[in-house]
Amino acid sequence: MPIIQAVERALTILDLFDEHATELKITEISERMNLNKSTVHSLLKTLKKNGYIDQDGESGKYKLGMKLLERGNFVITNLDVRNIAKKYLLDLSKKTGHTLHLVILEGKEGLYIDKVEGTSANVLYSRIGRRVPIHTSAVGKLLVALSSQEEIDKMMNGYVFDQRTPRTITNKTDFLNELAEIKINGFAMDREENEPGICCLAFPIRNHTGNAIAAFSVSMPTPRLNDEEMERIIPLMIQTGEEISQKMGYI
Repeated sequence: MPIIQAVERALTILDLFDEHATELKITEISERMNLNKSTVHSLLKTLKKNGYIDQDGESGKYKLGMKLLERGNFVITNLDVRNIAKKYLLDLSKKTGHTLHLVILEGKEGLYIDKVEGTSANVLYSRIGRRVPIHTSAVGKLLVALSSQEEIDKMMNGYVFDQRTPRTITNKTDFLNELAEIKINGFAMDREENEPGICCLAFPIRNHTGNAIAAFSVSMPTPRLNDEEMERIIPLMIQTGEEISQKMGYI
């Protein structure tokens, strides 16, 4: 099927905005897209009319519009696993004091679809809607490990192991070795591989077919990740994973 250039360009404009670039001038957008200002202005005008882009009246800078929040919330609230898992994650966070994340696999990345703030860790990187590399995160590694070999081969094709911290896995061999261990253990860990000072422990959520459709994790400051804490939270996480999976139809 042919690609509609104007639509692709409009979507590219939306992708230019992130937590580091919340507002952009038309000249910045034009330069980043390598398009002339008149073309960019027409695209912005259309996006603005439909609520996907807003413009500051004083600075003239553009930012993402509220329509995206509306559409995003609609998608999130219709994710069954998120709705079902919510109360269990809240309960687990209260019992452990840790921050909880719920993540699904989206292409070659993990996608945060829910987050419950705990009392023991301020996890800076994560937020709902943000993506996380599969090789740096406990949830990402777990979901890949529980995928079929065909799916793993597809994800590894051309995959780049960017180093986020000194502890990040940076090559395919080490990554595949860790996946093998995860399959045996049934859970995954992130030892400051994605964010300095933060460790994570992840367990799967399965559906009626037995496939892992999501993963949830607890995040904690590195000093708290010791044998005693592991012994305390692992049974709670196993129970939580089983309860959510049963609600998803897993037997």
